[in-house]
Amino acid sequence: MATGFSFRTLLGCAALFGSLTVGMASAQPAAAPWTLLANARVIDGSGTAPIEHAYVLLHGATIASVSSTAPVRLASGSRVIDYSGKTILPGLIADHAHLGIVSGATIGANNYTQAHLLQTLAQYERYGITTLNALGLNGELFYSLQPQMHAGTLPGADLFGADRGIGYERSAPPEALAGGRVDRVGTPAQARAAVDAQAARHPTLIKIWVDDMHGTLPVKMPASISSAIIDEAHRKGLRVAAHVYYLDDAKRLVAEGVDVLAHGVRDRPVDDELIAAMKARGVWYIPTLDLDEASFIYAEHPAWMQEGFFQNALSPELRAQFADPLWRQSVLAKSHEVEVSKAALAMNERNLKTLATAGVRIGFGTDSGAMPVRIPGFAEHRELKLMVDSGLSPIMALHYATQNAAELLGLKDRGLIAPGKLADLLVVDGNPALRIEDADRIAAVWHRGKLVDLQAGTR
Repeated sequence: MATGFSFRTLLGCAALFGSLTVGMASAQPAAAPWTLLANARVIDGSGTAPIEHAYVLLHGATIASVSSTAPVRLASGSRVIDYSGKTILPGLIADHAHLGIVSGATIGANNYTQAHLLQTLAQYERYGITTLNALGLNGELFYSLQPQMHAGTLPGADLFGADRGIGYERSAPPEALAGGRVDRVGTPAQARAAVDAQAARHPTLIKIWVDDMHGTLPVKMPASISSAIIDEAHRKGLRVAAHVYYLDDAKRLVAEGVDVLAHGVRDRPVDDELIAAMKARGVWYIPTLDLDEASFIYAEHPAWMQEGFFQNALSPELRAQFADPLWRQSVLAKSHEVEVSKAALAMNERNLKTLATAGVRIGFGTDSGAMPVRIPGFAEHRELKLMVDSGLSPIMALHYATQNAAELLGLKDRGLIAPGKLADLLVVDGNPALRIEDADRIAAVWHRGKLVDLQAGTR
């Protein structure tokens, strides 16, 4: 309990403060009120130690103050919510996700509907991911929804993205995944034209794919194409994020001027050459650890799959698939693929630790929504645990998922619990600074200063 001005004292001074409400409020007044979140632990997203017994004052959609002492006076009509024993974090920010590709246990172009996009954005929000970057494969619906998500007139995570993205002919991304929402190019001139067309729609980033998907595709995007895309995007004032897997491709793209490596390097350990180049050029790195784990972990059926936190993220179709022993056997029977994925995860974790220790700029994402097993919302929480398994402290993992993730997207109004920032908050029971699993114990989500209905849309 904070010294001097405790929550008990606060209640005793109701005459000074006006109307007070204590507890887990679920309804938001029509006006933009002052709301005091009292007696909580605050992990502010900066990577520094938590503030114990803190008071976070909200005014409408923004944070007015953060203090270790209660305010002396509040405006009439203010609310006070006692969050004793809870921790307040910034809303998580997913730098690499996808929308409208998956529905249930299926992938297909027919999943790209407004109803499904909104359902997915709402699921992210319920899991505390208040901002999402759909990194490619976006259609017209993306641009029709984006202004409403920015304004908060529809429920769900705020929405940023990388337009359609650009792929090389006969290469990644596979058409079954792309659903026709990617620009295929075969020459540098076509590549520049694709950038120009996408730039006219003002995306957050340009996305490219440089990979042969474990040798299953005939070619990879050559340097003549990727370098033309990067050069043209920079001419238009846009940054480029690249899907990668191999160390050699990462080195080549960094030399060409790429701004974001949108996946971890998973074939070999990163070396001093790559580290020096990334630091010199300020290149961002999104490890997406959950991507490889998700390809086998559900077939292994760990005990946490029975917990409500996981089960509530599943569609009925996916829940039935995971419960089917024949499905689990079929996944594990592909022993070579499982071993490749496990080796990729281990290498990814090793490389994340190396890059983080070296001071490379690390973002946050999972590629959730690109495959049925990459589960929106849950995948991001799993990513936090895998980052800690990699050797990062919980505080640093949360820093990458909040302040750093916002910086990667060029967003200065979120990612921190600080005055003037958006009141996008994840409230959990326990202390994730000591036990990252406590980030799963969601007590409340605030988005733009409003409480999210955590039961709406649950399956």
